[in-house]
Amino acid sequence: MKRENHTAVGEFVLQGFSSFREHKIILFVIFLTLYLLTLAGNVVIVTIISVDRHLHTPMYFFLSMLSASETVYTLVIIPKMLCNLVGLSQPISLAGCATQMFFFITLAINNCFLLTAMGYDRYVAICNPLRYTVIMNKRVCALLVSGACSIGLFVAITQISSVFRLPFCDREVAHYFCDIRPVMKLSCADTTLHDIINFIISSLVIVVPMGLVFISYVLIVSTILKIPSARGRKKAFATCASHLTVVVVHYGCASVAYLKPKSENTRDQDQLISVTYTVITPLLNPVVYTLRNKEVKDALHRAIRKNPLA
Repeated sequence: MKRENHTAVGEFVLQGFSSFREHKIILFVIFLTLYLLTLAGNVVIVTIISVDRHLHTPMYFFLSMLSASETVYTLVIIPKMLCNLVGLSQPISLAGCATQMFFFITLAINNCFLLTAMGYDRYVAICNPLRYTVIMNKRVCALLVSGACSIGLFVAITQISSVFRLPFCDREVAHYFCDIRPVMKLSCADTTLHDIINFIISSLVIVVPMGLVFISYVLIVSTILKIPSARGRKKAFATCASHLTVVVVHYGCASVAYLKPKSENTRDQDQLISVTYTVITPLLNPVVYTLRNKEVKDALHRAIRKNPLA
């Protein structure tokens, strides 16, 4: 039943991890550590790719764009969350909440489609290697990156204009950042239509890129299996392993968070899922690509040898 108090709400209060009050300091230390590792890892990846000419290829261009995007993505959410954990959080204005939600949506969708572009890059590299440099030229790479960002911007603008036209009767957001569902729950109006539209948009921006990546890997696997030598097959699979690991975790978390029924999980379960894709997943990218990727590890070794005192 909808609330009848239509007093204008001018700011929100993020409740954060109010169910874990006695563990807030422990959570602060854990999340701060993961946050610093994420920032350091992504900065290292972007720097190494920009300075090492061996990594000036489409695959690593997309990886550097993904790392840059995920760096900003964490900056939008985690500092506010950390302040909340140590009691330094202030109420957030409607404009501030809308801004945070805008960047979150834009960057989250941008990351989804960048992973799709990386899948397409692997498809061309393995299924059409002789024309790889022709197909994946600088113009195509720039178009794929700008397309990913444009889709994110369009969806974010659409969602923000829809959500913040609603009247709000409550100011306490049951989350640690301004996500769509927790904010819409504060509305006095019937949000059924908005919930349906939100589910459709979420489905499209998750299922479509995930489907494209799946198709790419079906074609990739079918091509790899035709390679006569076991060594050749192993090498081909190795070039895809890092990307495939990130894809499975990224789309898996996004699907659980946004494609499940609205009331299926408790608030604590929803927050745990959110921590996975706002804190853990951004760290996964630098960890996977530095520990599992031979070319990046070689580039790091070259950089260390050039600057032994750094």
